[in-house]
Amino acid sequence: MALMQIAVVDDDLHQLELLSRTVETMGHVSHRFTDGQGLLQAMRRSTFDLLLVDWELPDLSGVDIVQTLRAEGAAMPIVMVTHRDGERDVVQGLTKGADDYVVKPVRGAELKARLLALLRRAYPEQATLQRHGPYEWNASTRAWSRDGEPIELKPREFDLCVCLFRQIGRVLSRNYLMQAVWGRDDEVPTRTLDTHISAIRLKLGLRPEHGYRLSAVYGHGYRLEALEAQERQDTQAPSREAAE
Repeated sequence: MALMQIAVVDDDLHQLELLSRTVETMGHVSHRFTDGQGLLQAMRRSTFDLLLVDWELPDLSGVDIVQTLRAEGAAMPIVMVTHRDGERDVVQGLTKGADDYVVKPVRGAELKARLLALLRRAYPEQATLQRHGPYEWNASTRAWSRDGEPIELKPREFDLCVCLFRQIGRVLSRNYLMQAVWGRDDEVPTRTLDTHISAIRLKLGLRPEHGYRLSAVYGHGYRLEALEAQERQDTQAPSREAAE
């Protein structure tokens, strides 16, 4: 499974450490928060693949956080962590938008199994050969083509393309893309991402006539979008003034 970015929210520092270490032993990256507002603010500039949220926080309840995120269209899996184990509490957490529910004291092996199951459902392993419109790539040979014509990509360009195409329509933060492609190397300049984005936009021809648009999202990162046929036509059609 690919490296995942997982946010962990708990005001109990001992519990926060336990949950974060569990995430890290699975080979993923944990991002720690001690209150709900801190998480919500971080999500305006960062991208997370899964959230572990304590129900009782000093500012917002876990349920409030889940409701807010779902109302804003966030679709990543969310796991509630709490001492509450009554049926009414479980039902409330799930109906408000949580995907799973873990009761404290958390058992490490059980938490790992639940996280793994959620991640597998949300981010299924891709087949070796993938196709999106005119584009095709092979994960084994690391070959990429458009309309059957091979496209020469550098290793990092290939990884960046795969990351974007596997999450079409999702806004991916700069930090998320940097960690997904370059790992945890803090010495890589952030402008390196912009350079690679420009390169793959040019090499793949990510333009409306090919059915895709790769655009920057101000203050956040980048998004690759698949365009509907009508939208492609509208984008390509000359304006009335130009036609006249």
